[in-house]
Amino acid sequence: MMRLKESAAHNGPLCVGLDTDPSYLPARIAAQFDSPAQAVLAYNTAILSRIRGAAACCKVQIAYYEALGAAGLAAYAKTLAAVKAAGLPVIADVKRGDIAASAAAYAKAHFSGDFEADIITVNPYMGFDTLEPFSAYAHPEHGAKGMFVLLRTSNPGMNDIEKLELAHGGTVIDAVGNELNRLAQQFAALYPTQTCSPIGAVVGCTQESDARQLRNAYPDIFFLIPGYGAQGGQARTAAALLDKAGGTVNSSRGILTAWKKDARLMQKEEQGTLTLDDIADAAAAEALHAKQELLSAAADCGQRV
Repeated sequence: MMRLKESAAHNGPLCVGLDTDPSYLPARIAAQFDSPAQAVLAYNTAILSRIRGAAACCKVQIAYYEALGAAGLAAYAKTLAAVKAAGLPVIADVKRGDIAASAAAYAKAHFSGDFEADIITVNPYMGFDTLEPFSAYAHPEHGAKGMFVLLRTSNPGMNDIEKLELAHGGTVIDAVGNELNRLAQQFAALYPTQTCSPIGAVVGCTQESDARQLRNAYPDIFFLIPGYGAQGGQARTAAALLDKAGGTVNSSRGILTAWKKDARLMQKEEQGTLTLDDIADAAAAEALHAKQELLSAAADCGQRV
């Protein structure tokens, strides 16, 4: 997690989400490849060659690749490798959460082998014991991996569970957050020179009202902040969440489909002259714009990100 925090300090807080659906590519360009999975991989690779200095890391949502079958999972593995080759930390957005041996198998699958990532997302809602097989990989002798635990997600339905009041007081969010703080204290002894825990939290940025409260409640936890961009999260809300231990702000669809907001490129699409380089250039330009917007919002809030 410290490598990601250092990358964010050097390159800005943006996380480029390679949650790439084949439909995000113009149909004529996608048809130039042998399969949708190959088209997705080509687009990902083209974007990665253009975002040096604009992004702290990349997040790869496995669902888009699983939906393409075996070829999709091959493209997923190659995308993870391409992110690493570009020198960026890679977050595998897999949201795994299971018990005992199953959780251990998931941890092995995503912290080693073909699908190895630096950090993964995990779901704590089957109980905190389900986190143990994943957090074991955060120990220095087991790879010093990281994980982002779902805390406050960006979907409207988060109120159905995450904000439920508990009988002994507080909410489900509070219970998960207390466990994250406990883990942070545990790992502080293992990483005495580091300024954030290898166990981070997923905190959506679509609600400005509680952003500051969440940041103050977990000052030592590094955040993965989804919801910015196409989901409607605003830069000012993201900036509040970037305070203290910091975080990385993910934008996926807003970057991947940036070409659709460019009148010149839409005209080229109508004329049949739009190329993969064109849409990758548009994605890179949007990534740089997002980075600058986030840094400006942080500066307006008096932060140095």
